[in-house]
Amino acid sequence: MDTLIPGLLNLAGRRLDYLAQRQTVLAQNVANTDTPGYVARDLPPFAAVLADADGTLRRVSPRQFPGGGGVPGSARIRPVAQQPDGNAVPLDVELSDIAAAASDQQLVTNLYAKYVAMFQLTLGHGNG
Repeated sequence: MDTLIPGLLNLAGRRLDYLAQRQTVLAQNVANTDTPGYVARDLPPFAAVLADADGTLRRVSPRQFPGGGGVPGSARIRPVAQQPDGNAVPLDVELSDIAAAASDQQLVTNLYAKYVAMFQLTLGHGNG
C-alpha cells in the first residue's frame, strides 16, 4: 500500500500539534503583557521542528516556562525592545502571530479533512 496519504495525515497532525503548542506560548505572552520583566517567547519555525531527530517538542530545562506545564521547552525568547518595567511583550506582534497561527490551523484542518476524504474515497467509503 502506498504510504503517501497516511504520511500526509501524520504530517498534518504534527503541524496541528505544533500550532496548538504555539498558540499556548503566544497566549502566555499576551497574558503577561503587564508583567514586569516578562520576555515574550515563541517556538522555532515548524521546519526546524521537523528537522529534529524525533520531531517532538519537549522541555530541555526545568527552569523553562515556570508554572507553564505542557508548554514545549523548545520555545525561545523573542528579541524585542523592552519597556521601562522590563516587559518585552509587543501586544500588536503577539495578536498578529495568534491570528496567523489560527489561520494556519484552519488551513491544515481543511487539508486534513481533504486527505481523509480522499482516503475514504479510495477505500470505497465515500459519499457518492
